[in-house]
Amino acid sequence: MVRAGRMTEAQRKAFDTGWAQYGLKLADGAIDIETVFGRTGPKVIEIGFGMGDSLLQMVAAAPDTDFIGIEVHPPGVGTLINGAQAQGADNLRVYLADANDVLEDCIAPQSIDRLQLYFPDPWHKKKHNKRRIVQPKFVQLVREKLRSNGILHMATDWQPYAEQMLETLDQAEGFVNSAGTGNYAPRPAYRPVTKFEKRGERLGHGVWDLVYQKTD
Repeated sequence: MVRAGRMTEAQRKAFDTGWAQYGLKLADGAIDIETVFGRTGPKVIEIGFGMGDSLLQMVAAAPDTDFIGIEVHPPGVGTLINGAQAQGADNLRVYLADANDVLEDCIAPQSIDRLQLYFPDPWHKKKHNKRRIVQPKFVQLVREKLRSNGILHMATDWQPYAEQMLETLDQAEGFVNSAGTGNYAPRPAYRPVTKFEKRGERLGHGVWDLVYQKTD
C-alpha cells in the first residue's frame, strides 16, 4: 500500500522530470528486466530503500549492475529519482508500490541475482509481528524470483527481528546460510553503512546482516 507523505518542491519536480526515465508502474504488469535496461548482466532489487542514500551509492559503485528499488513512500521515491538524475545514473529503475505486489505481478521467475531488504519496519509490538515482511510465504516468493545461486541479503538493527529472520531463513526450503546455520554474516562490502546505522553504532546499537544463497 502506497503511503501518503508530504513532498518537497524538489521531490515533486523529480517526479515531473524523472519518472518517465526511472519509473516503473505496477499497473503495467510483468516486465522483461533485461529489456527494461537494454542489456544482460547482474540484476538487483532493493525493497524499502527509504530516502535512497545507500541505494544511490550502490548504483554509482556498480555501473555494470542494474538495480530496481521498491518503496511505498513518495518522498523517498522523489529523493531517489532526484539523486539519480544528479548522478546521471542509467542503471536504476523504481517502483512506487507494495513490494509483494511488484514481486508477484511484475518480476519474472529466475530473473534477479540479489534481493536486498535493509532495515525493514520491525513492527515492535508482538501483536504486530505478523505484519513483518519476512515470513515463510515472502521467502518462497523471493526464492522463485532469484536466479540459480542468487542471494537474499537482509539487515536489521532490531535484534528480535534478526532472530526471527535467522530462524525463518534457516528453516526455509531452497536456501543456505552463507555464514553457516545459526550465524549472522559480516556486512558485505557492497552494502554501504547508512547515516542511520552510524548514529546507531555511536549509541551502541547492533546491526545484524543475514546472507542466504538459493540452492536450487
